Amino acid sequence: MKKLVFAMIALLLLLSGCNSEEGSSNSSGGDEESNEVTVWAWDPKFNIRALEIAEEFYDGETEIDLEIIENAQDDIIQKLNTGLSSGTMKGMPNIVLIEDYRAQSFLQAYPDAFYDLTDYIHPNDFADYKISPTSFDGKQYGLPFDTGVTGLYVRTDYLEEAGYTIEDFTNITWEQYVEMAKDIKEKTGKYMLTLDPNDLAQVRVMIQTAGKWYVKEDGTTPDLADNEQLKEGFQLFREMLESDVAKIVTDWSQFVGAFNSGDVVTVPTGNWITPSVKAEASQSGKWAILPIPKLSDPNAVNASNLGGSSWYVLNVPGKEKAAEFLANTFGSKVEFYEKLVQEIGAIGTYLPAAGSDAYNLSDDYFGGEKTVAQFLEWTEEVPAVNYGMHTYAIEDILVAEMQNYLNGKDLDDALKDAQAQAEAQLN
Repeated sequence: MKKLVFAMIALLLLLSGCNSEEGSSNSSGGDEESNEVTVWAWDPKFNIRALEIAEEFYDGETEIDLEIIENAQDDIIQKLNTGLSSGTMKGMPNIVLIEDYRAQSFLQAYPDAFYDLTDYIHPNDFADYKISPTSFDGKQYGLPFDTGVTGLYVRTDYLEEAGYTIEDFTNITWEQYVEMAKDIKEKTGKYMLTLDPNDLAQVRVMIQTAGKWYVKEDGTTPDLADNEQLKEGFQLFREMLESDVAKIVTDWSQFVGAFNSGDVVTVPTGNWITPSVKAEASQSGKWAILPIPKLSDPNAVNASNLGGSSWYVLNVPGKEKAAEFLANTFGSKVEFYEKLVQEIGAIGTYLPAAGSDAYNLSDDYFGGEKTVAQFLEWTEEVPAVNYGMHTYAIEDILVAEMQNYLNGKDLDDALKDAQAQAEAQLN
């Protein structure tokens, strides 16, 4: 009888231990013995297809079974925040795609949740401006992926109708752009660009030409009230709306529809818009891509960025295999990037790929220009800034103050109020 009691107690302790382990903060979705590497990403035609191509090119020593799980970007952010804030890695993937604007909010809040890739890749092989958002505390956590380098897409036929050439719009300031926009609108009746009053992406593009952001170089201190570049961006934004050179849009479909239908003369945005521009076959040969305008700051350059994401390995069992997969593909293979740009038009930030033939092909849609080579040249010129942890939180504040400014509030007061709100909410 005594032996039976001891056996029952031992069984209860064993079951208790199993249950405790399942609920432990050390639990994870990975498996050290399995070859399966799970990935969370969004956009099946771009990011997920890139993963599929990477799997085709992988030839590392370790056999890997890649399981790609598609999630909307917002869902990935929510799942990461929920899981990491609760202290559990259970159910987390081995690899996750994170937008560069958001990366520091995860790396600084949960540094132990990510696996250090410093020994797997060479950061100098990637565009310099991608290193700051993907690294933290001297360690390289992210493998830089696509570039959001911007360009000024212009309708050459509309410029010619108004008496301008592409040389008139090459390496200009935003102030020059606005003045010519007014003249072109008067002569052709065409809007110069689209703007969404509730989206400050265009302001972000403007201020990065001068190496500025919403926060100071420490990535945490709001830099709004005395930010002269941000002030100029606000002024230009309002002038384009009030002078009626901007067609107001409120969503993606209206944005794409404006240039596909021929309503606007230019599209100043990230290179990822190229497939959407080329979707309108009737406009082939009528577009050119020029360097993005810059602010009046003497240190500003005709290069900027909008968007872009990078790959991260989570600190769960199987992390070494996941890191090996990324290093063997996105981190080292020129031929992989050649297929990437030829098949889906994705321009990576892996610099050794820049010299390949695929990156130097001409594009008849854009008058025979070597568009990918152009974008890569501008990628190397994009000023590096520290996006910090709160880009979108601060932008929510700025959007409200932009509306106040458009309704007549003094600009200095608007930015001072934005500064006070940001300091109160984020510090």
